Amino acid sequence: MKVLQTSLQTLPFSTPSSSSSNDVNKGFVSTRRRAIVFGSSVLISPLLNFCKLPSFYSAIAQQQQQDELQLEEDRVVNLFQKTSPSVVFIKDLELAKIPKSSSNELMPFDDENAKVEGTGSGFVWDKFGHIVTNYHVVAKLATDQSGLHRCKVSLLDARGNSFYKEGKIIGYDPAYDLAVLKVDVEGYELKPVVLGTSNSLRVGQSCFAIGNPYGLEDTLTTGVVSGLGREIPSPNGRAIRGAIQTDAAINAGNSGGPLIDSYGHVIGVNTATFTRKGTGLSSGVNFAIPIDTVVRTVPSLIVYGTPYSDRF
Repeated sequence: MKVLQTSLQTLPFSTPSSSSSNDVNKGFVSTRRRAIVFGSSVLISPLLNFCKLPSFYSAIAQQQQQDELQLEEDRVVNLFQKTSPSVVFIKDLELAKIPKSSSNELMPFDDENAKVEGTGSGFVWDKFGHIVTNYHVVAKLATDQSGLHRCKVSLLDARGNSFYKEGKIIGYDPAYDLAVLKVDVEGYELKPVVLGTSNSLRVGQSCFAIGNPYGLEDTLTTGVVSGLGREIPSPNGRAIRGAIQTDAAINAGNSGGPLIDSYGHVIGVNTATFTRKGTGLSSGVNFAIPIDTVVRTVPSLIVYGTPYSDRF
């Protein structure tokens, strides 16, 4: 109380002695109240603004996150649009002979007149019409003794126009589960894939598989490199070493299609998957032949054809 009394005593109008003094004092009190109210509003305004800052920064962070997600989606979309024209759809067909005919004349090369024995994927190796795929995709054609098997390859040209041609095997190597087809591209311009490298891959980096699982054309699946240096069996029973393990979904029909990195460069050829016993469904453990192995094998198949030891 002493402090309060002392403070009051220091005020100029603390002891009024006349009516005029009362008027002045009233004016002082009124002015002082307005000053207090004004001062309070000045103090409250920054406090309110300060309280709004967290929500403001949260909105900015949320917007930045949405922008980053949009950029990532756009990147994957552009990646698919850039690479998918180089991926082909392969059908293994068995033609039927014309009934009651003494000759060996075959029905025309058409799905309606042929039985689809299997489907797979492949990719354009060069502009001359060479197509790389898995050996097991075209194994029946490679070992055909009846002359009834044909291979139909559906492609896109550089302008995005779809067409199909018959694929002829010019070389295959079961030891690496690789085969090369040749299609007639006269009048068409193809878009070859961009080859990458597999010796610098790291576990955890993003990868993408493009193919035709279960006959569903132009399918994209995403994942990461799950493991490196794996061994998987080849069609002739030998081990394919250095295989890439990925969790990008690979199912029947994806075989022979490309596994690409974030730049759209081919880093492997999708070839196998572990399936859940009795279901036929992928377990998420999938494998691709490393592109470094493909680069060492395919040019030799194109130039020299199938190795003598692998011919049937």
